[in-house]
Amino acid sequence: MRSCNFIAFIAGILFTGYSCTEENLEIRGKVLDDNTLAVIPHREIIVQALVKNDNKVVPVYNGEFSTDSSGYFAYTLTKVKNVYLYNFCVVGDSAYAYTNIELGLTELKRYGKFLNFNLNKLTDFTIIIDMKSKTPNNDVLYVSWESGGVNGRFLYPYTIKNNGFTSSNTGLKWIGGDIKSEIKTKVLADKETIVKWEIYRYGNREEITDTIFCRRDVANYSGLKY
Repeated sequence: MRSCNFIAFIAGILFTGYSCTEENLEIRGKVLDDNTLAVIPHREIIVQALVKNDNKVVPVYNGEFSTDSSGYFAYTLTKVKNVYLYNFCVVGDSAYAYTNIELGLTELKRYGKFLNFNLNKLTDFTIIIDMKSKTPNNDVLYVSWESGGVNGRFLYPYTIKNNGFTSSNTGLKWIGGDIKSEIKTKVLADKETIVKWEIYRYGNREEITDTIFCRRDVANYSGLKY
């Protein structure tokens, strides 16, 4: 899953007028598991030059590379004229979440041959909803979650399994009081995950939260029975 900012990628193609370059810069390093510090092989990294344009910073595509079978990389960075900040987007997949590392030219010149890019491991996570109410036409339920401070909807795709419930589901909103559903996704391993349920009934709002630390390489669950 290429979880990098595709809008920025397209913007990089459109702003080719900024491709006037200076001398190149040799960088080296490795990509590591944030918890175990094990190296991660064959990991793709997209480089973006952060170009100032009309008082805004525009991420402009500036090349890409990947780690070798040992988890190390060596790359020749093409410096863009009048650009002093670069973003390194380490692409995510079903095993690791994507991450963005912003580095300035001063840092790259000083530490560019000793770079470490850390990735957070993803782990399976299921949210179980089991609601049975005598007022099925009046309840509205919203579900959201975040992991490591990141909105779960943008961290990894989710799927919803509905098990014969009678209420209607639109995204992460359920209407009615008879709900039996499962939301399957992935969250950051060994990080704090917060699930929030918001229930609206007769104009009143009730919020229920659950905070857990999801372990890596196991099935993790959070549930609401109401």
